[in-house]
Amino acid sequence: MKIVRAAHLGMCFGVRDAIVLAQTQAALQPITILGELVHNEDVLADLKRRGVRVARTPDLVETSVAMITAHGASETLKTQTRGQGLLLVDATCPLVKSAHRALVALVGRGFHPVVIGQREHVEVRGLTGDLEEFDVVLTSEEVRSISIRPRFGVVAQTTQPIERVRSLVEILRETHPQAEVEFVDTVCQPTKLRQKSAQELATDCDVVVVVGGAHSNNTRELVRTCGLRGARVYHVQRADDLQPSWFEGAENVGLTAGTSTPDGLIEGVEAQLKLWSREESLRNNTHTQLAANF
Repeated sequence: MKIVRAAHLGMCFGVRDAIVLAQTQAALQPITILGELVHNEDVLADLKRRGVRVARTPDLVETSVAMITAHGASETLKTQTRGQGLLLVDATCPLVKSAHRALVALVGRGFHPVVIGQREHVEVRGLTGDLEEFDVVLTSEEVRSISIRPRFGVVAQTTQPIERVRSLVEILRETHPQAEVEFVDTVCQPTKLRQKSAQELATDCDVVVVVGGAHSNNTRELVRTCGLRGARVYHVQRADDLQPSWFEGAENVGLTAGTSTPDGLIEGVEAQLKLWSREESLRNNTHTQLAANF
């Protein structure tokens, strides 16, 4: 079987920079991250070994320094954190910050805010945490249930598939034909590139392996995207999760990974797949030679 690596996969610059910042700060003084820095168990385990602590809310922080995750946070939460007497280190991805600015600008111009994303995701909570009124939607039913407003300003969680986002924006326009709907595309470029590459991979491969954390939204979206293209898809966190039976009869096996997946985990999965590929090739050659002898 042939192993095909996606053109774009794995850790994005925002996640990579956040990890480096956390490691650097941890080497200087004890630090607590407000929530999971990124949604990858191996990354979090490494930070824990470096002495990094995790707390869900500022009042639970026992160090003098607290860090905002790559997913961002509301100004309300930042103010609360500083109010606890804590030094705040902000690891928010620049593209998430851009989504915050876009939403603030829409609200400032009088648009009712609509966020396309997962209601309880930390990024979405950060986007909406300073707002009095807003809607968070992820399905066509949720869009159609939005109350009538004269103006809607729409942004999206940065890791949502752009096709879904555009579809929901169109449904909003169809449901409220008299309303003004302004959409600012805040889906980040790394997500778009990984989604497009995953679509191509699933079209050309019998099986696709997606590497990423169990709680990673963008990893789960890659799994969904590949499944919609007809490939058999398996979501793994590391090489140990792979099962040889998944690849029986497969000619082309695709490999992709979420934006919080470290290079080492991707390389470990790829190495195991290539090992099985070589072993399969050796068995096939042996069978061919035996048949030729008879």
